[in-house]
Amino acid sequence: MTLSFRQTEILDIARAEGRVVVEDLAQRFSVTLQTIRRDLTDLADAGHLDRVHGGAMPRTGVTNLGYEQRRRMNEGAKSAIARACADAIPGNSSIILNLGTTTEAVAHALLHHNSITVVTNNMNVANILAANPSCEIMVAGGALRRSDGGLVGELTTQFFEQFKVDLAVIGASALDRDGDLLDYDLAEVRVSKAIIRQARKTYLVCDASKLARSAPARLASLAEIDTFFTDAPLPADLARKCHDWGTRVCIAT
Repeated sequence: MTLSFRQTEILDIARAEGRVVVEDLAQRFSVTLQTIRRDLTDLADAGHLDRVHGGAMPRTGVTNLGYEQRRRMNEGAKSAIARACADAIPGNSSIILNLGTTTEAVAHALLHHNSITVVTNNMNVANILAANPSCEIMVAGGALRRSDGGLVGELTTQFFEQFKVDLAVIGASALDRDGDLLDYDLAEVRVSKAIIRQARKTYLVCDASKLARSAPARLASLAEIDTFFTDAPLPADLARKCHDWGTRVCIAT
């Protein structure tokens, strides 16, 4: 399929922001809603997008999006989520931050925290927090994943098993309506499970676009999470489950 200029632009926006909305695109390109719906249908038929209610999202399957693409997606939402999460973390705390662009945003939000210890398998988190002289940083060993600076594998899991921290701050690649946190990499999942076990409380940082994505490996349930920081209200059925589980949901704005 040969894409029109407008369709190419729509695809670029979807990849950068993680989602496109019909009404917003119609206003942006000064065309009718029907024209945008046809564009989205054509892009979905060509395998570029998945249609969702009111718009579309980049198509994903059993492999994750590239790191740079993920880093640019929903940057405003990630920053708001990170600030809300950082506000809930007191000084003099020990914290594990795992892999993900939203946990990296949390690292930025912790740059002015005092007397914190951060344990991480994310090289980007370590580099960010190196600018905070009041933060002690401990970096896990393991196999380096060059695509995103993550350390994974059995050595990484064993490293985290040596700690018992106040808080774990984790991300997820996808979140389904049953409340399951999903990911693409089984090695990363095993590390994240160990992180949850070694933390007294666990915070999940995850923007609402993850509810429209899917991934093959189950990491945990929201029932295991103490506070879920996100940027939009959850679907009613999932919100009820979080209430029943005692999982606090914090909507960052």
